[in-house]
Amino acid sequence: MKKNLLSVIIPTYNRRSFLEQAIRSVLDQSQPCDELIVVDDGSTDTTKGLVRGMAERSAIPVRYLYQENRGAAAARNLGIREAAGDLICFLDSDDRFVAHKLAVQKRVLEESNCLVSHTGEKWLRRGRHLNQKRRHQPPDGYIFAACLRMCVVGMSTVLARRELFQRYGMFDQSLPCCEDYDFWLRVSCREQFRLVPQPLTIKNGGRDDQLSVIHRRGMDRFRIRALVNLLDRGVLNSGQYSQAVQELRRKCAIYGNGCIKHGRIEEGRKYLAMPEKY
Repeated sequence: MKKNLLSVIIPTYNRRSFLEQAIRSVLDQSQPCDELIVVDDGSTDTTKGLVRGMAERSAIPVRYLYQENRGAAAARNLGIREAAGDLICFLDSDDRFVAHKLAVQKRVLEESNCLVSHTGEKWLRRGRHLNQKRRHQPPDGYIFAACLRMCVVGMSTVLARRELFQRYGMFDQSLPCCEDYDFWLRVSCREQFRLVPQPLTIKNGGRDDQLSVIHRRGMDRFRIRALVNLLDRGVLNSGQYSQAVQELRRKCAIYGNGCIKHGRIEEGRKYLAMPEKY
C-alpha cells in the first residue's frame, strides 16, 4: 500500500454492454488514477476479453480479477484487498465518471481531515435525464440521521482512504443487496463525509438487471437487518440509538403490515414485534 496512490475498483457481472464506457471514463480522467481493478463476479459474457483488450492499450495499469458469482459486496471486498492504493474509489460497471471527477474529489479529500468523500450524481433512466427529488440530494458532514432512512451515499461517487475499511470492516457479504446501506450506517455514526456537490458521476438506471429492481419487493428486510446489527453492536451514542430505534420501528411497521396484508401473518407479526427488544 502506497500513500496517496489511487485505485479505482469496478465490480461487474454480465455488464459487457456498459462496462466499456465505464472503463473508458476512468482511463480518460484529466488526472489519471494509479491503477484500475475490474472484479468480474462470475460473468458468462465476453467481459474478460473486453477488459484484457482495453488493458493492453492502456497507459494505466488495468487488472482483471475473477471470482465465482458471490455478489457485489464480495466483489468490492476482493478489490479492496487487492488494491495497492491508500485512496480507493468505486465505480459500478453501468455508471461512468465525468472527466474531472478524480482530480476534483482527490483534492477535496486531501485538503480535509475526512476519511471519505462523495459527490453529486446525474441520473439517467433508459438514457433520459431524471430529476432528483430533494430527499435524494447527498448530505455533507455528519450524515447519520440521513443515512437511517435510505442509502444517501452512491457507491459510484465514493473516494475513501483505506483506513476507513481498517476501522469499520468491509461490506457484509451475507446481504444480497443494501450492503452499502449497512456499511455507511457503520461509518456515519462516527465519521464526517465531505461532499463535492457537483454531479461528477453519471448513473444509469431503469433496468431489470439492477439489484434494486431484482430485490425491490421486501428490500426493507435487509435494511432492518442492518439496523438490528448496528443496534446490537453497542457503538451508538444515546441520541443515535434513539434515532435508530425510531427508524427500526418505522421500517418494521411498513414491512410487517405488508406481510400481513399479503397473507404472511407469522412473518408480519415477527417484524412488528422486533423493535420491542430495543
